[in-house]
Amino acid sequence: MGSNHHFVHSFGFLSILIFTFIFALVIYLRAVVSLVFAGKTWPLYRVIIWVLGIICSLGAVSGPIASRAHMDFTAHMLTHLLLGMVAPLLMVLAAPMTLILKTVTVKTGRRLCCFLKSKFIRLIGSPIVASVLNIGGLWVLYCSNLYHVMQENVFLHFLVHMHIFLAGYVFTASIIYIDPAPHRTSFLHRAIVFAATLSGHGILAKYIYVHPPAGVGAEQAKMAGMVMYYGGDVVDLVLIIIFCYQWYKSARPVRAVDQSYGGR
Repeated sequence: MGSNHHFVHSFGFLSILIFTFIFALVIYLRAVVSLVFAGKTWPLYRVIIWVLGIICSLGAVSGPIASRAHMDFTAHMLTHLLLGMVAPLLMVLAAPMTLILKTVTVKTGRRLCCFLKSKFIRLIGSPIVASVLNIGGLWVLYCSNLYHVMQENVFLHFLVHMHIFLAGYVFTASIIYIDPAPHRTSFLHRAIVFAATLSGHGILAKYIYVHPPAGVGAEQAKMAGMVMYYGGDVVDLVLIIIFCYQWYKSARPVRAVDQSYGGR
């Protein structure tokens, strides 16, 4: 009876996660269709990467990897990479807020802009705060009893997964500006925070390799640590390339102007 009760609750919270990501997919595609019918265009690649981001999110919370993650720490780490790094990066690059602002009414657009300019968004969207929520949350998860406890508490399991995704999304959005960002910080500031975050992620992966979380075997911890370290490096490399390209692109016009004046 207890097992059935646990399964019902687990399925209920799982359904919330699945529904949330499917709803996000439908809203995005609906916005694209309305934009096209209005005679405007939207890059096809953004639609594709949004769909891929949703697929990664759904793969992390449902399907074989998600089912195995309850008993296999390596599989859990794969869900962490998909839900906390790959999906957020893809979905940030899809520029959902820009799409929404192009399709809503002027009145709604002004309200959204006011929300984006609010103190709350300024705080959450700060690279430092976003980094603490992202990497700090992972340190708490794997260096305390939280990982072990969440395996027994379906609601906590749901909250942890939501945090991993949202923290990953907010952090990614705070480093590379794709959507409107009223509270922008300098490239140097973001580069320093980004470098510190990469170090924190790498150190945590090595720590897990040597010091498994409660209830995790040594062999699984070693494999999961390598998945986190090397898998994270691949995603971070893509993020670094995008960030450096944006920095180069922002500096290039200034240099061109300087050279034109210098040549006269």
